[in-house]
Amino acid sequence: MESIQSIKQRFGIIGNSPTLNRAIEKAIQVAPTDISVLVTGESGVGKESIPKIIHQLSHRKHGKYIAVNCGAIPEGTIDSELFGHEKGAFTGATATRSGYFEVADGGTIFLDEVGELPLTTQVRLLRVLENGEFIKVGSSKVQKTNVRIVAATNVNMFDAIKKEKFREDLFYRLSTVDINLPPLRERQEDIHILFRKFASDFALKYKMPTIKLTDDAISLLLKYRWSGNIRQLRNVAEQVSVLEQNRTITAQVLHSYLPSGNNLPAVINTSKSEGDFSSEREILYKVLFDMKADLNDLKKLTMELMKTGNAKDVQKNNETLIQKIYGENESEAEFDEHVEDMEVLSISQNSGLSNTNPIDSAQDKYHFAEEIEEEETLSLHDKELELIKKSLERHNGKRKLAAEELGISERTLYRKIKQFDL
Repeated sequence: MESIQSIKQRFGIIGNSPTLNRAIEKAIQVAPTDISVLVTGESGVGKESIPKIIHQLSHRKHGKYIAVNCGAIPEGTIDSELFGHEKGAFTGATATRSGYFEVADGGTIFLDEVGELPLTTQVRLLRVLENGEFIKVGSSKVQKTNVRIVAATNVNMFDAIKKEKFREDLFYRLSTVDINLPPLRERQEDIHILFRKFASDFALKYKMPTIKLTDDAISLLLKYRWSGNIRQLRNVAEQVSVLEQNRTITAQVLHSYLPSGNNLPAVINTSKSEGDFSSEREILYKVLFDMKADLNDLKKLTMELMKTGNAKDVQKNNETLIQKIYGENESEAEFDEHVEDMEVLSISQNSGLSNTNPIDSAQDKYHFAEEIEEEETLSLHDKELELIKKSLERHNGKRKLAAEELGISERTLYRKIKQFDL
């Protein structure tokens, strides 16, 4: 069995924190078996290194290794990508196609962002894990595959299971062994070493002297939260290496490259208490739903007025509802004006309906309600479109960041973009 140090050198892993060493040790131990492994950790911690270690140290190392980003494949095509399809199975299926599970037979498949899989695909994946069987899209023939599955996610799987977005039985099948990679902020002793390695690499790449940090800059580097983890640290090192003329970097200079508001972990936390409308999207939805409730109350009041024709009785029987619509602090004179308007409405409605067939009247009311519902639907559609456009502009067209802000999967956002022809 190879040592942890030799594995680090072989796969370019830098750092010596105990939690990192423990994760690599578990990968080495589980590699010779065919046990399914789930790699967890925040975005940017380097989860993609663990499946490579497992594959290269297993008896499958001469077989194919395929990495699949489940979050980047549209929901309508992911079954075809993973399991293949028959000719004519759907529009555009002009030829039979082999999926990843067929191509990687005898090898390893790495399912990155497995928490983004649709529930229908999760059922198919569970069958592969249980007995190695799958069926192509549009076929009835059961095929066999001998594939080792390693999955990774930055989603809180227990929350996803609780909200019925991920199957509990599939989770326990995937996580026979759970390998957790620590966030960079919990590997303080590795931060400066990683920065120096990145700075050296970029100096070589761009043919310029290597940047060096002052003591106060090193202190700032270690105190920063690094919510984007190693990926963010690498980006900062590259920016400073390219943009700074002075190759000695102070804390003041380094601070200008660190986003001040970027202090939260990158793990997706979907748990929100009821009534917590902290985001702009949720506040807007709450306002719209409140407006819909008020509109329904107004429709109820109008219908009662049309039936009775007596505004005074309506005022007396629906005092609470009228105050909700027109306000509790309204003066008596202003309220009487509204009552007069209601009486005028009542008279005009009655005069218009006096020679009308009751069935036609009912149909008019039905169409009136239907038009209101259609206006509400169109309003929600427009607001949804506006929110998606605003989020994409804010993140310069980066779908993943926009999807996280909107609280939907990247695959769902992709579908919305196609739907709205953005």
